Amino acid sequence: MPVNKSKNHKPSNSRPLVTNTNGGAVRRPVASLPQQRTYDIPDYRLEKSTFKVRQVRDRDSVRYEVEGDFDAPVPPIRDSKYLDKKQCLEVYRYMLLNRRMEQALENLYKQGKVVGGVYFGLGQEACSCASAYALGKDDWFGPMIRNQGSLLVRGFRARDTMMQYMAKADSPTGGRDGTSHFGDIEKRNMVSPISMLGDLIPVLAGVALGARLQGKNLAVMTYIGDGGQSTGVTYEGINFAAVQDLGLVLIVESNLWAYSTPSDMQYRVEDLAERAIGYGIPGVIVDGTDACQVYDASRDAVERARRGEGPTMIEAKMMRMKGHAIHDGADYVPKKMLEYWKKRDPITRFENYLVNVKKWLTPKENDELIAGVEAELEKEREFAVNSPMPAPETAMGGVYCEDGCHNIKPKYAIPKVRAKKSGTGPKESEAALHFK
Repeated sequence: MPVNKSKNHKPSNSRPLVTNTNGGAVRRPVASLPQQRTYDIPDYRLEKSTFKVRQVRDRDSVRYEVEGDFDAPVPPIRDSKYLDKKQCLEVYRYMLLNRRMEQALENLYKQGKVVGGVYFGLGQEACSCASAYALGKDDWFGPMIRNQGSLLVRGFRARDTMMQYMAKADSPTGGRDGTSHFGDIEKRNMVSPISMLGDLIPVLAGVALGARLQGKNLAVMTYIGDGGQSTGVTYEGINFAAVQDLGLVLIVESNLWAYSTPSDMQYRVEDLAERAIGYGIPGVIVDGTDACQVYDASRDAVERARRGEGPTMIEAKMMRMKGHAIHDGADYVPKKMLEYWKKRDPITRFENYLVNVKKWLTPKENDELIAGVEAELEKEREFAVNSPMPAPETAMGGVYCEDGCHNIKPKYAIPKVRAKKSGTGPKESEAALHFK
């Protein structure tokens, strides 16, 4: 396990040293220097790739060059501690459907049928699908715009996402949005994506707090990229969740580029999971292209959250194989880096694991599974394309709050209250006095 020795950290004698027995960032004394502390960040990857990206200026033009071992063999998939054959096949199918849906969206965009842009999660299917698969029915999640695979896992259909991008009348927002800004707080416990990166974190922390005030400990999962991880609201949200021991599971999608800015020019820490140390919460590192690693880490974090033990930060290392959006060709990314990560395609790796390593699928069964996914996606695409556009006169509907449209009630229980000491007047909510 990599060890981070904080040379400039001034230890405090006011609090005892605590060892976290559930994994994550572990604080412990060093024998030779009693007041110095070291921190371990569990790293479950079977490959630790190291690349150095530097910016090269040539008069008015700028390009990036990268150094590293690009011929390293592709690592195997790590066996899951929890997933059985049936579950692995389900995750694999979700990943395939995720990929085919985004390919269909790209074609629909080129046909002029998409309103606005399209945001892809190519190369991130294992992270989106396997993490969401670890959630229970009562747990909540807030995906970002690239986590469209997590929507499929939670029960949305491919047609929902495609109609949303085409602003169709039958889309979740009735044609009022051209991207994936929609949620479902009634059946699927999904908070809508928020474009301001990082804002989902305090919102999901609030969901966990609200559930606790109703007597229920939940896991709430959301995502952030390596660029958004540096925003102030990200710090505020994680810190609040840490202080209040809220069940936040934060997936940091460390995908090497924040739009056109490489990670080497964003932060100085070697791993973003090290930032968990500053919050006093567990942090772990996984291979984001390995569905088994993502699921195991997510499940451990979810179970920890349900026990009321607080947040967990999971850094998933991978590569976003498309640009920021469909308009971005990502020409700034060195070709060597793209070729390296293309060999580590999460679907190709998982397919090889299921067919050749575990032999849970024969080649024929795999072909049949893929054909079934493609047939389902074609039906979903046809439904989305044939859905009508919204009638013009409906444009004003749902813009302003109307009677009863925000009649939101506690989902699990009424928060406990207690009478005032005087015995007269309205009761005081215990929730207003303290959170824990």
